Amino acid sequence: MQSPSSQSEATLHAVDYWQVIKNRYGVILMTLLLVFMTAAVITYVMPKKFQSTAVVQVKPSTRVGVALGNENAMTSVMTPQFFATEFEVIRAQLTLKLVVQRLGLMTRWNMTEEEALNTLRGIVDAQNVRGTDLITISVKHTGPEDARDVAKEVYEAYKKRREDKERLALEEGMKELEKAVLDQSDVVEEKRKQRDNLLRRAPVMIRDTITGVNGSNSIQSMQSMLENQVENATTELAELDSTIKTIHSLNAEEVIRYAANLEAAGQELKSLYPEYQSQDRILKGMRTQGLGVNHPTVQSQQGTVESLFKQLQASVVSFKDSLNLKRNTKVTELEDLKKRLNAFREVAVNNVILMTNIQGVQKEFETQQEMLDRMREKLSQDRINSKQPQSIIELHEEPLVAQFPSSPNVTLNLILGAVVGLIFGIGIAFFLEYLDTSVKTLEDVERYLQVPVLAVIPKEVGLLHKQSGMSPDAEAYRILRTNIEFNRKNPEDNALTVVSGGAGEGKSTTLVNLAYICAQGGYTTLMIDADLRRPRLHTFFDINNSVGLTNYLTTELMLEDVILQTPVENLFFMPSGILPTDAAGILNSRRMSELVQDVKQRFDLVLMDSPPILGVSDASVLASEVDLTIIVVQHRKLPRNMLLRVKQAVENVGGRVIGVVLNNVDVRSDSQYQYYTSYYTYYAPSEARVAQPKSTRQANSAASPSTSVEAPTDDTLY
Repeated sequence: MQSPSSQSEATLHAVDYWQVIKNRYGVILMTLLLVFMTAAVITYVMPKKFQSTAVVQVKPSTRVGVALGNENAMTSVMTPQFFATEFEVIRAQLTLKLVVQRLGLMTRWNMTEEEALNTLRGIVDAQNVRGTDLITISVKHTGPEDARDVAKEVYEAYKKRREDKERLALEEGMKELEKAVLDQSDVVEEKRKQRDNLLRRAPVMIRDTITGVNGSNSIQSMQSMLENQVENATTELAELDSTIKTIHSLNAEEVIRYAANLEAAGQELKSLYPEYQSQDRILKGMRTQGLGVNHPTVQSQQGTVESLFKQLQASVVSFKDSLNLKRNTKVTELEDLKKRLNAFREVAVNNVILMTNIQGVQKEFETQQEMLDRMREKLSQDRINSKQPQSIIELHEEPLVAQFPSSPNVTLNLILGAVVGLIFGIGIAFFLEYLDTSVKTLEDVERYLQVPVLAVIPKEVGLLHKQSGMSPDAEAYRILRTNIEFNRKNPEDNALTVVSGGAGEGKSTTLVNLAYICAQGGYTTLMIDADLRRPRLHTFFDINNSVGLTNYLTTELMLEDVILQTPVENLFFMPSGILPTDAAGILNSRRMSELVQDVKQRFDLVLMDSPPILGVSDASVLASEVDLTIIVVQHRKLPRNMLLRVKQAVENVGGRVIGVVLNNVDVRSDSQYQYYTSYYTYYAPSEARVAQPKSTRQANSAASPSTSVEAPTDDTLY
């Protein structure tokens, strides 16, 4: 049974797979459409073919078996390969040649005979109807009439070949059978002559035995009969001797009891003995009742018992005499049988070889004669059957002209195209996902960069200060502001720069929106456009950037001369100024370091925009001047190794990365981020609740511009 952790992992993998499909649905859809349209075009350009079918019943041949005298011929024809063989016969060259000749396909299709045969092989097919003896002969051709004619002629040609084969086999079988009958007649005649010659030389007794005279079948049977008689007489004599011996060993009363129970005892003995037993029991009963020996009744009963006993003794004597007489008779009979057996054995020993030869020849003669009779009977039946028509192929469905094409199958082809396109598209999507090494999840960032993700910014988030009311997207930047507060170890680290690996990752927009949210929260916030290659911050507030950072660094202007108040309360801005030729050299100066230290004392939060760190060295210089660096990573853009280089570029100049902002995340397709953004969307403040800004750094309130300068207006300088 799977553990809960393994079940959760399996569920996570399934969600990841579904996520890949959602993220790459465009590739999947394009591949699906491409394959589907390809299938549609191929289906459209494929020639339309019409199918005509003949359904026939093929029966095995039975005449060959009759002609050859083989009763199992029909079963031998119906082998497991029978239908497979017939399919090949239907599409064989000889069969198709008949079709070409009968239909005149060489003229009809304007082809040579070989080309016509090759064409027929490609359009003729034969299949077995499962569970039946039916075969479907189907023909596909661009012409419906041609398909019908070819299907019909294939059936006729196949039928003609089978009938010709049957006729030839029957004729050859009859010839072979007639020859076999003549040969068998010669064999029978030879066996008859051989038997007659042996009989003429044999004694009369043997001839009588062979021909069945005097009711005797053979010498062996007569000898066996005599041997059985001798054996039976010996057994009976032994039984009589055993009985006589037993009688002589018994006393008078035991002899009477033993003789009365024998089957050979006389009827008188068998009837007197039960009477004797009955009277004796009566006598014993009287004595048991206490009657004395001299009692008249006892004496009378005693006389009766003694009289019966004397009669039994006389019967036993007669029985002994009869046993002795019977024994003497049996001895005489046994001696006579032994003499006869010995005499017969003397005759049999002299003639046993001759008798055996005659019987063997007689048996062979009878066997060959029986085989000849069967062959003549079958030959007669075969001649009768040859005159009767036999249907070995029966047509059940005549081929017709097809009204609609059978191929191409538009529905099937389009369905297969859609299925193949979908499978191929999903395969391409997973292959691209496998090749894609860009950052896709929060875990990717934290695993490879070893820094926390400060915020997830949804896709298509605009400038917050230009949106009416309280935008739900602002909650992402509030999360960013909170995470910055809790992730910086020193409260005095309030100078930050925002960098990215490449252009177009949303670095400037992230900085402006973060500054706006911090200003709303009561922070006096300064934005410095330190991107001296392609500055953009001034365009977000429609401010002229002719005077700014570069002017301050290269001239003796005061700080108040280059810092502007934006329409947003607590939000101030320092434009880039005139673009220099050596941007890195200007930024890597002592005056730039002094500027950073000065503005850190005047403002609660200082945010510096910078160019892409992998393209120029300006961002590395800025990262070394400020306290903390925020890396903006666009979702699914740069490979992971490029992001590692961004982090290394910051750390190599002594900068410290506070975290990463995962920007431009499509939360609608990436379901793993929906839970992250749904909370701040749900709990975003309404328009009726406006945040009350207040400074979080009371220690620097005296140094803030709001306490030393009059209320600024648009484009007013400090």
